[in-house]
Amino acid sequence: MSDARKDSLAEEFLKYLAVERNASPRTLKAYREALAAFRKTNSKPWKKCSTDDFRDYLFAIMKRGQARSYVRLQFSALRAFFKFLTERKGLKIDPIRALQLPKIDKKLPLVLTQVQIAELLGAPLKVPKERAAPKWMPLRDVAIMELFYSSGLRLSEVAALDVQHVDLYTESVRVFGKGRKERVCPIGAPALDAIQKYRSAANVHTGPLFINSRRGRISPRSIWLVLKRYLRHTSIPISISPHKLRHSFATHLLDRGADLRSVQALLGHASLSTTQIYTHVTVERLKKAYASAHPRA
Repeated sequence: MSDARKDSLAEEFLKYLAVERNASPRTLKAYREALAAFRKTNSKPWKKCSTDDFRDYLFAIMKRGQARSYVRLQFSALRAFFKFLTERKGLKIDPIRALQLPKIDKKLPLVLTQVQIAELLGAPLKVPKERAAPKWMPLRDVAIMELFYSSGLRLSEVAALDVQHVDLYTESVRVFGKGRKERVCPIGAPALDAIQKYRSAANVHTGPLFINSRRGRISPRSIWLVLKRYLRHTSIPISISPHKLRHSFATHLLDRGADLRSVQALLGHASLSTTQIYTHVTVERLKKAYASAHPRA
């Protein structure tokens, strides 16, 4: 069939991801689209597809100039699907296992300096408030950005927080990350203070922690736009995202002596190798400091 939505095996796989693997809606959407994209080029029954079929598909999407990250995402979905078919549906040979995918050149994440972080976090209280916005909104924006930098949370994790997830006594926040995996992250005093000031001014005591002007839960997109708005009022020369605040959080921890395993736990990374890229960042920063300061560098 040409549409993954009418494909019973694909639907069983997606249901398995949702129920047994606790996959996020974003992951389910990406995997559904990946299966549908392959189906548009090949109508064979899934169990009759060969390695050559997938090799042809790989060459076709690379020929279109797609980024390697996109290619690997497509095949991550297909690989997971065929693993499901071999483990649950009696498929004897996985046709994708022997396929070699292009490697991604790892780019070092951009991070802000501590001076730039301070300038960004102070921006909401210096920028004139929008006329129609509630008086408490700048305090909310300060709390959001302080929390990003204090805890290293993902954008989706910040948006999903409820009031009850922040524990003032233990100075921590309970987070449900990728795959609904729970972790507890400490929060620094400036972030806790900012959250308390915002909650008091906005009269937020239950339900979503961060709300919009209509008092509903703020969306991830709205949080992104908040950050973009204040960035325009700083001297920071690079485009930043909430994820760059996460990068800065991790890098600054390592710069000050935190061990890699602790940073891995705080970020909610399943694999230590994902966290290790930040060690490369700190090494690069050390090299730059050495080159600029040592008389015989």
